[in-house]
Amino acid sequence: MITELEKAANELNAALAPLHFSSPVTHTYNPLVYAWQSHRTYLERYACSKKRVLFLGMNPGPWGMAQTGIPFGEIPAVRDWMGIQAPVSKPDNEHPKRPIEGFDCSRSEVSGRRLWGLFAERYPNAQDFFADHFVANFCPLVWMADTGRNITPDKLPKAESAPVDAACLKHLATLITLLEPEFLIGVGAFAEKQLKTAVKQYHPNTKFKIGKILHPSPASPLANKSWPELPEKQLIELGVWH
Repeated sequence: MITELEKAANELNAALAPLHFSSPVTHTYNPLVYAWQSHRTYLERYACSKKRVLFLGMNPGPWGMAQTGIPFGEIPAVRDWMGIQAPVSKPDNEHPKRPIEGFDCSRSEVSGRRLWGLFAERYPNAQDFFADHFVANFCPLVWMADTGRNITPDKLPKAESAPVDAACLKHLATLITLLEPEFLIGVGAFAEKQLKTAVKQYHPNTKFKIGKILHPSPASPLANKSWPELPEKQLIELGVWH
C-alpha cells in the first residue's frame, strides 16, 4: 500500500508541477517536493493499513504543512506526538516573508495545534489514533501574494483551479480506494464538498458516511469560541466517536 500511496503522491506532484498561476499569486510552494522526506515517513508510519475514518483538510498552512510536509503540521504535534522529524529543503522561488525553516520554525500553526490537540487528547499514543484514522489534505499547494498573504484554493480563478481540482480529486479518489474508509470527514465545508465530488465522480457505487467538522482556523469566531467541544460533539453525532 505504501508504494501505491507514494506513487499517487508523485503522480499528483507531476500533474501540478507545470501549472502556472496569475496575479495576485506570486509564489507557489509544494511541500510534497521540498519536505518529501517527512511526508514519506508520515505515509510509511501511519498509512500502512486500512482506515475507518479519513479526515480531509483543504491545503497547507504557512506554519504547518508548509514547514513539515504533514497535513495541519503543527511542529510540536508532528515532532513530539507523531515522532516525525526530518530535514526539509527550500522551495523554488521562496517568498522572503514566508521562509521555510522546517522543524526549526518557531511559529505555531493554530489550526494544526487545535486539530491534532483534539486527537491527542483522546488518543495520547499516536499509534492508537492512526490505527483507525488518517488525515490528508485535498491539495498540497500553498499560494501567496507579493505581500505574503495566503491565498486559499477557493480564491483562484476557475480556469486556474480546474486543473488543480482535477489532479487533486484523482489523488483523493486513490486515497479512498487504498484506505477503504467507512467515514469521510471534511475539516470544514470546502473539504466536505471535495469528498462528495470525489465519491460521485470516482466511487459512485460505494456507500460512505460523509460529514464535516468545524474548521479549527483562528479566522473562525466559532472555532475560537467552541474548540474543541463542538468538533468533538460533531464527531459523536456523526457516529465516528462514541
